[in-house]
Amino acid sequence: MIIAGRRIGTDHPPFVIAELSGNHNGSLTRALEIVDAAADSGAHALKIQTYTADTMTLDIRDGDFLISDPKSPWAGRTLYDLYQEAHTPWDWHGPIFERARARGMIAFSTPFDHTAVDFLESLDVPCYKIASFENTDLPLIRRVAATGKPLIVSTGMASLAEIDALVRTARESGCNDIVLLKCTSSYPASPVNSNIRTIPMLREAFRCEAGLSDHTLGVGVAVASVALGATVIEKHFTLSRADGGVDAAFSLEPAEMRSLVQETERAWQGLGAVAFGTGESESGSKVFRRSLYFVRDLPAGHVLKHDDIRAIRPGHGLPPSVADMVVGRALRASARRGMPVSWKCL
Repeated sequence: MIIAGRRIGTDHPPFVIAELSGNHNGSLTRALEIVDAAADSGAHALKIQTYTADTMTLDIRDGDFLISDPKSPWAGRTLYDLYQEAHTPWDWHGPIFERARARGMIAFSTPFDHTAVDFLESLDVPCYKIASFENTDLPLIRRVAATGKPLIVSTGMASLAEIDALVRTARESGCNDIVLLKCTSSYPASPVNSNIRTIPMLREAFRCEAGLSDHTLGVGVAVASVALGATVIEKHFTLSRADGGVDAAFSLEPAEMRSLVQETERAWQGLGAVAFGTGESESGSKVFRRSLYFVRDLPAGHVLKHDDIRAIRPGHGLPPSVADMVVGRALRASARRGMPVSWKCL
């Protein structure tokens, strides 16, 4: 599949997405600095989120609308306050997308309702992302798919049946290019719970591209995912975790993003193909194999014994595997110490 001219698939390096999310900390200037840092780090795409607190939830300060999980990085906050702080103002979208495109990145967003899709269509985004918490919102998926643009979906918390439903809905609504991202919806996520062996199963079961939306710390899980066929990798991104912010604790810093881009591409390059024997790049190294050499000066007619020869480096002589066939044969001519053993001298 192709997104804004970039090919996505196992025949190409992984497509790395830097997720801005709420790490702008309420400042457009900081948001643009994050865009530049993502570009400098080599990220291929910059993604934001399109919602307001009112399109996400209700301004109620107790009960279901209060985050009570003590393990949550947002424990004690109301949903409304969290989304009010984290949302990216809609009038920032244009400048952020423009800066990202100017820096050579693909820019797009995650819509959370129909009004967000309509707005993003007015900005002509090249693709869409569906977040894990919305992957069962089939009306939203239907609306996004109707644009006919590629769709990237995080599968956090979704059962196999729910993934099947979202894929069927997207395809029936006009979307032919789908990427399913394995995702663990905890913040930060543990590598133990990442289960990236799911990635090839997603590709096989749903006949689409597959990748990883990664909330773990560091880049190890993401790099490993490439070996399992991940073609798209998404990571939250910030200038510095020390600056704080709603997503800072599980976001990569610039040096880490640069490492992610470099190491995932190296991992992809390292996959290669099934290969045995001497590769083209190894041909010059065969000289350093062990081979049979005479270890003393010997006269013509001498019948070779085991201690007349040794398997040593370099590799210009006969292979060590024929040593027993060499012992007991007579020399046609004299041999000197350090001369490689060959059939023609026996």
